[in-house]
Amino acid sequence: MAGKKASRARALFCDLLNLPRGKYVPEKIAKGGGIGFARGAFAVSYDRDLLTIPGCGYYEGLPDMELVLDEERRKSWQVGTEIALGNLHVDDAPFGLCARSQLIRTVDEWQSLGYSPMIGLETEAYLFQRDDDGVWRPYDTPGAFVYGTGPANDPRGVMDEIWETAYAMDLPIESMNGEFDNGQFELTLNFDTPVKACDDAFLLRTMSREAALKRGLLLTYLPKPIPDRGGSGLHVNFSFNDADGQNAIAPTGELSNLAKHSMAGLIHHHEALAGLLATTVNSYDRLNPGSMVGYWANWADDHRLVTTRCSTKSVKSARLEHRMADCATNPYLAVTAVLQAAKLGVEGRLPLQAAEDLDGMEDVRERRHVPSALDKSMDALDADVALRNSVGSLLCDAMIFMKRDEFRRLQGKSVDEVRDFYLPFI
Repeated sequence: MAGKKASRARALFCDLLNLPRGKYVPEKIAKGGGIGFARGAFAVSYDRDLLTIPGCGYYEGLPDMELVLDEERRKSWQVGTEIALGNLHVDDAPFGLCARSQLIRTVDEWQSLGYSPMIGLETEAYLFQRDDDGVWRPYDTPGAFVYGTGPANDPRGVMDEIWETAYAMDLPIESMNGEFDNGQFELTLNFDTPVKACDDAFLLRTMSREAALKRGLLLTYLPKPIPDRGGSGLHVNFSFNDADGQNAIAPTGELSNLAKHSMAGLIHHHEALAGLLATTVNSYDRLNPGSMVGYWANWADDHRLVTTRCSTKSVKSARLEHRMADCATNPYLAVTAVLQAAKLGVEGRLPLQAAEDLDGMEDVRERRHVPSALDKSMDALDADVALRNSVGSLLCDAMIFMKRDEFRRLQGKSVDEVRDFYLPFI
């Protein structure tokens, strides 16, 4: 951060496991524009098995890919360091497993239709502390409450440090507060263009986990780290600006056809979207009926028990909010999947079903819902050819292969064993 000239760059990219892979390089090397990595980085599982992931060149010697760096550097939370982000290339073309590149393509496709997407991401996480036996336990916050602020919710001031660090890094946090359960927090970022919004989310997650670790704590974005407490999600809020720069979701105060077709696309591809938005075994402990999560294939205005919630009270700030994803998912992939499913609805002029008008807790009209487990979500994604092709067939093939393997190695494990498998990484 400020105070010392950067001597090095931390070149980072987000892989399909949502890990911040990278290298430290001298600042003058980063100015060259490209940093080499082995494609095999995408083939390594959480527990370091090397898998035959499509696109990684497992049988061709795990050849190179290049992280082509942005000209702009981001401020870091580490002294004497800058952050260098970019897009992965193979043979001088965007690499099919690079979710950031797929998002850039997705934005271009929307712009060719006359619309520029805008994205706002809401993230949720729990703090854990080690007990005397070295076991991670929930953060001790006996006075915490939902929408809580101050020491009762965060007695060690971890969130204060994250806020100050984000401010120094120019990370545009919109709000932070205690969430539903003790030790749970919501960290919401400002609306921005899709790549910038996802870059911000990627860096916030990386920085916040490292800030907690410096204090001997663990900030986990795992979707359901505590079985008897609420889950943590990634809410993808989005809108579209038209050619005149005006919000096209509800320009007259009523939902536009663009918004209706977008929601119809999300509903049509509901089951397959789970394979791209809920990408861990633990994700399906969170996705249950009667919860404020994206379980049912439905929508409504200002209703937190549906998957796609719309807000039309303000013409300027009208938006759609998709509530299925969790923060174990690569944010670039999550936003790409939501925007591509919406685009399929617009291009196909899909009709929108009636809004959910029941409570969503005990009664719903819609009976379609997310698959019951990770393996079934991968089957749904595999079968949805239109969504796979629009998101990127190689990327989806890699996800299906990787996550089927992950499901098999965790099959038969207890809830605690599954949590502990993911906890160090998410």
